[in-house]
Amino acid sequence: MKILGLSAHYHDSAAALLVDGLPVAAVQEERLSRRKNDSAFPIQAAEYCLDVAGIEPEQLDAIVFYERPMLKFERILVTALRAFPHSWRSFPHAMKNMLGEKAWMRGIIMSRLGVPGSRIMFTEHHQSHAAAAFLTAPTDRAAILTVDGVGEWATLTAGQGERGPGGTRIAIDRELRFPHSLGMLYSTFTAFLGFEVNEGEYKVMGLAAYGRPTMAAGVRRLIPRTADGAFRLDLDYFEFQRSARRSWSDRFVDLFGPPRNRFEPIDLATPDGQRFADCAASVQAVLEEILVDLARDLHKRTGLADLCLGGGVALNGVANARILAESGFERLFVPSSPGDSGCALGAALYADRIFFGNPDRRLDDHGFLGPEVDETALARIAAEDGLIVDRIDDQNLVEESARDLESGLILGWMEGRCEFGPRALGHRSLLAAPHDVAMRDRLNRDIKYREEFRPFAPVVPIEDADLYFEMPPGGARLARFMSGVFPVRQEWRERLAAVTHVDGSARVQTVDRAFAPRLHDLLRAYGRRTGVPVLLNTSFNLAGEPIVCSAEEGYSTFRRSGADALVVGNVRVRKRAATATTRSEYEEAMA
Repeated sequence: MKILGLSAHYHDSAAALLVDGLPVAAVQEERLSRRKNDSAFPIQAAEYCLDVAGIEPEQLDAIVFYERPMLKFERILVTALRAFPHSWRSFPHAMKNMLGEKAWMRGIIMSRLGVPGSRIMFTEHHQSHAAAAFLTAPTDRAAILTVDGVGEWATLTAGQGERGPGGTRIAIDRELRFPHSLGMLYSTFTAFLGFEVNEGEYKVMGLAAYGRPTMAAGVRRLIPRTADGAFRLDLDYFEFQRSARRSWSDRFVDLFGPPRNRFEPIDLATPDGQRFADCAASVQAVLEEILVDLARDLHKRTGLADLCLGGGVALNGVANARILAESGFERLFVPSSPGDSGCALGAALYADRIFFGNPDRRLDDHGFLGPEVDETALARIAAEDGLIVDRIDDQNLVEESARDLESGLILGWMEGRCEFGPRALGHRSLLAAPHDVAMRDRLNRDIKYREEFRPFAPVVPIEDADLYFEMPPGGARLARFMSGVFPVRQEWRERLAAVTHVDGSARVQTVDRAFAPRLHDLLRAYGRRTGVPVLLNTSFNLAGEPIVCSAEEGYSTFRRSGADALVVGNVRVRKRAATATTRSEYEEAMA
């Protein structure tokens, strides 16, 4: 059975293809269109998935969209009418936006992919999140918690899932509805602090480490708890439910001060800069409190050992670490793409296992489902530009790369299929030595062109993770997809200064050899040279651009940044003078 899942028209569109219950391809549209957080219909992503399987659209058994557009339209219409007359300015915009394209997905899919309407199906948004979280995890029975801004009506759901020879069941028994939303609370602070909503929330989490939760009491006034253990938003402090102009009200400003001008830098040495950091720390603290309470209640109700967490809020690694440590669950699983892009895969899995009742299949425990990188393309274009091009066997490539990293070089590192999700997990990464804080500053200033407070992640062999980082039981697995933030052990903070955040923590990625063999070998080789098998790993992209996908994009980013070398497969390109490189030398190197 061949099932194509699609997410589109909100942010981070994507496509994913299942063949006989297993994912063969999945990619965000932004990786192919090169438009950051591309929300357009994912035609290029869908075509890529079909090409991988060697099939035409008419051979698909089903195409599944990740939410129910008319139910979403109902929510937008009802919300606007409830807020009238305050919503009179935003109402025409909302109707034009929804009725212009988003409500008619069946017809759009039929016209773009040329399939009959009878093969087009829809899941609910949080069903897609739940399936993406549970059905990709290595567990047969787990509690499920999904938390985001909003789907159709739901903003948070809780329940449990079971899978096995008897079939698959995903049962949701609790739901919180719009406008009461943890995701909308956090996004309101994201916008208030001058960052892009649905893209800059991780900047708020990073900024929080520089502040103190002095305004946490004020944040709790915005989101009082309810008798059943949930919460509600005090809508007097918000405008997102009735206006497209801004998401906070004047009462919000009275409580937290004026918002930040997005074009002004955050200077932590100024009172306003510290106020913004304290705002971030305060909303982060309250988010963590509520999530831990919700997870603790879910553990008491289900008595299960495992929790699967989905939705955009699951990208908050600081909160995830607290959930693991304090909720009572023994293991916490977050997929490589817990946000809306992952819903493309979740929708396909939900349809396969629930709608069609197909037997459960164990999925490979990785996120490498995107396009392959072509090392010959890199060699060709780099040689034409007169750069040094080397083709090196695996063992020598690992040893020489470890030597380069030890000497302070920054490497672009590309191999195999690109990651599905927002994290670079070693197939589309920039790698560097983690020891000197100057390396962090150089990366932010000369490579990434981004805010100085932004931290970088360490990558470490899973067998060594607990030596350098304070990992609770289950922490190493949570760190597989860079989904948890953990303390760096005090004795190693000086030697891991480039990846240790101001509060002594780091967003750790653990690697076992089966997951990424060459990266694991590189870490071991680097450890033999330096005594510390840890590298700095960050996504291979410049600020405002998607993570690179193809060799050509990697080469372009390499040339426009301060990176010293680029490794694609077994081909290495360096920037130093290469006037002696000739076509014959290039051909000899590639032989």
